[in-house]
Formats: sequence, C-alpha cells, structure tokens
Amino acid sequence: MKDERHEIKIAFSPCPNDTFIFHAMLHGHIDTGAFRFTAYIADVEDLNQKAFAQTFPVTKLSFYAYLLLKERYTLLDAGSALGYRCGPLLVAKSAPKNFAQARIAIPGSYTTAHLLLKLWLPEIQNVIPTRFDFILPGVQSGEFDAGLIIHEGRFIYPEYDCIKIVDLGEWWESETGLPIPLGCIAVRNDIAGDHKEKIESILRHSVSFAFENRNVSRAFIKSHAQEMDDTVIDSHINLYVNDFTVSLGEIGRKAVETLEEMIKCREIM
Repeated sequence: MKDERHEIKIAFSPCPNDTFIFHAMLHGHIDTGAFRFTAYIADVEDLNQKAFAQTFPVTKLSFYAYLLLKERYTLLDAGSALGYRCGPLLVAKSAPKNFAQARIAIPGSYTTAHLLLKLWLPEIQNVIPTRFDFILPGVQSGEFDAGLIIHEGRFIYPEYDCIKIVDLGEWWESETGLPIPLGCIAVRNDIAGDHKEKIESILRHSVSFAFENRNVSRAFIKSHAQEMDDTVIDSHINLYVNDFTVSLGEIGRKAVETLEEMIKCREIM
C-alpha cells in the first residue's frame, strides 16, 4: 500500500546527540501523523552552507548560522543543543606565542564555535575551516598550531597530545551567566506557517522517547558516530541533550537573544 503521508526531508549531523533525538521519528517509534520524515546526514558546517541556499525544509543549524538566516528559517522550540560546561575548546600541543598569527583550525566559518572564538579574541585572523574530525589529527601532526574542537573531540583531545588553552563555554558563562546556545533545529519559512507547530511537537515526542528508551537508538547512533566507545557516546549525549532540547524555555530563549545582541554590538554579523 502506497504511503500517502507528506514527505519532509530533515537534515542533521551524524553526531550522537542528533541521531539520538531524531531516531524515533525516523524509524516509526512515535506517531508522526500526516508526515513521513527522511534524513540527510552531514557535518553541521555542510548543513550551515546548504541553508543559505534553503536546500532543506527542516535542518540542524549552528546558532551563528541561524542568526544570519532568520529571514529564511524559523527556530523550533525543540531540538536545540544548549547547556552549561559544554562549549567548544581551543586546544594545542602547547600554547601559541602569538594568537594573531597562529594557524587555528576551526570546524566551519558559520559554526557557533567560530563565533565564540571571534568574541573571545577578535585579533585572531588566521583561521582554517576544517572538518571537525580532521582537527585533532591536524594539531597533533603540526599542520595547525591550535584547533577549535566540538562534539566528541572534547572527550578525546588528550589522546592527541593536546592541552586545553581555553574552554569557550566557560568563558561565555562567565560573561553572561547563561547556557551556551550551540545548535538548533529550524524550519524553512515557506512551510513554517503550515507545519512548524506539528513538526515541533513530533520532534519533542521523539526527544522524549529517546530519553525513555535510551538503548533503542544505539545501533543507529553507532552507524554514524566518529567514536564507537559507548562511554564517549553516552558522555556526548548527556552533555548536549537535556531539558533545553525538549524546550528552549525562558532561559534558553534569553541565551539566544544575548548571543544575538552581543554579536550585533561587536559588529560581527
């Protein structure tokens, strides 16, 4: 029998926090009503870039990219990655003597990590966009003087002979007292009016199912994860999936507004 539900392609990253929260709605574990969701999975910077062309109706975005794309995409209340003590880390084999000249690998020009680096030390100029899983090997080999790491990288950087230079999440929290808004799920504005609330509700139920049935999604998560160790995967999920993922709430929305105000005041947008 032909599936006559409305198909919506949803784009997200292969990282455990994303595969964890989207698993249920993609694999029939919750009721998705009139919708059938199919996945496009790629590095978050690839998704940021494609969003400027409005490629996908629903997509994961770095909050930096979302703030640049507000005229094209609407933020969903569910699905975001915010939190405390979970920001990107600047790491190196030894601290660069001159940050302005140092070759620093970043996980993408439109990532929130890159934005935080610019807010922390505006004189840093020599940044090299690099796929996130190539950053630590590049720092270890000497290709880069330092690397800005996200995702699983924060759990394994000592294995690459690296030390932490600064935790930009801690810096953000000391500046604002708020959780750091890292990534979000957004719906393209041309369909937001008709579908935003329904998609938001489905995603929220998918997150709740994931919390209540943590092992069901494990095979799907591992089929896309960079690190196979269960402890690393669980640490990743526990860090980035939390109450803010279920709903931004007042504090989450305040964090996003503060990030936007800060980059406007410092003329970064």
